[in-house]
Amino acid sequence: NREDELFAKRDELLERLKEISSFTPSEAKDMAIRLAKEQNKKEIAKQLKREEKIAKENERRDANYILAQAVTRYAGDFASERLIHTISLPSDEHKGRIIGKEGRNIKSLESLLGVDIIIDDTPGILIVSSFNLYRRAIAVKTIELLIEDGRIHPARIEEAHEKVTREFDMQMLDEARHMLDELGVFDMHDELVRLLGKLKYRASYGQNALKHTLEVAKLASVIAAELGADEMLALRAGLLHDIGKALTQEMGGSHVEIGAELCRRYGEDPVVINAIYAHHEHEEPKSIECAAVCAADVLSASRPGARREALESYVKRVTQIEQIATSYAEVTQAFAIHAGRELRVIVDADIVDDDKAFLLSKKIAKQIEQSVEFPGKIKVNLIREIRAVSVATKQPS
Repeated sequence: NREDELFAKRDELLERLKEISSFTPSEAKDMAIRLAKEQNKKEIAKQLKREEKIAKENERRDANYILAQAVTRYAGDFASERLIHTISLPSDEHKGRIIGKEGRNIKSLESLLGVDIIIDDTPGILIVSSFNLYRRAIAVKTIELLIEDGRIHPARIEEAHEKVTREFDMQMLDEARHMLDELGVFDMHDELVRLLGKLKYRASYGQNALKHTLEVAKLASVIAAELGADEMLALRAGLLHDIGKALTQEMGGSHVEIGAELCRRYGEDPVVINAIYAHHEHEEPKSIECAAVCAADVLSASRPGARREALESYVKRVTQIEQIATSYAEVTQAFAIHAGRELRVIVDADIVDDDKAFLLSKKIAKQIEQSVEFPGKIKVNLIREIRAVSVATKQPS
């Protein structure tokens, strides 16, 4: 009875409170909470600042731990790329054979291969020099094949060059496939695989592009794994983040745009395309895998001794000089040689006559003066060549 009376009194008091305050119980509760919050706002703010500070400290510690784990688990070596290659000769007699009568052979070699061939008094060696690693590698292999064969003349030089170029393309594809098999990547388009192989003959700031790519891929994979993301997708994005560099020396333009276009064309994951843009801050990273690639790219590039600024600026300058020449429709090939002090330009003889050749060389030289910063002088050597080829056949009697 007493309990019933107490409950009745409580209900009566609640009704009277509702009449006086014009609040329902839930509204009164909300008001009490709000008043408590306002009274304790300063204390709550202090607590939030403490929590935020602790979170930032933990975040930094966790990030350092992840990077340290990635770096220690991937211990890659580093070797800077050089721009020259020394070829050993069986005897000094071969120097004369490579030079040829009145320099015919060496002119043919330099013109076709697009490299500098340096023959000095040092016994038993010659030096091949070029800023383009792919072009230099083909030149070295071609000269070695000619020395081994013994027959050195312009026609044989062209045959050897064609053979070596075909073999290089197949070798690059095979090496890249083998590398992807070891990494567990099996479903990449053949053209992307070929371009990955070509990165072996490309350098950025003296750092070999393929070694950098492999390093970024493995670091990104470890970072993504530590963060609970898709490590194979991060590995793939790392492999393709610089794929555009395989074509920039031929096509010019931004390796970011070229790489993104290639990956779109061959159906790569949007995360891969985002990584291509994001590692040069053209876009914000939209996934953990992409962020892992960006972090790995910085780690690989910023290691002590990994890159050299002077080499990259030189390569950019000579590449720009070649691109100026090849921008003219009459030009079939252009090679910057002698450390960029000479530009050898080969034109279509059917389009360019002798008078036009002189004017075109002047025009190219003028554009180089206006567009390129360079020390000293650059000689523009324009070559107009006509070849007549016939085949003699005899019908069997």
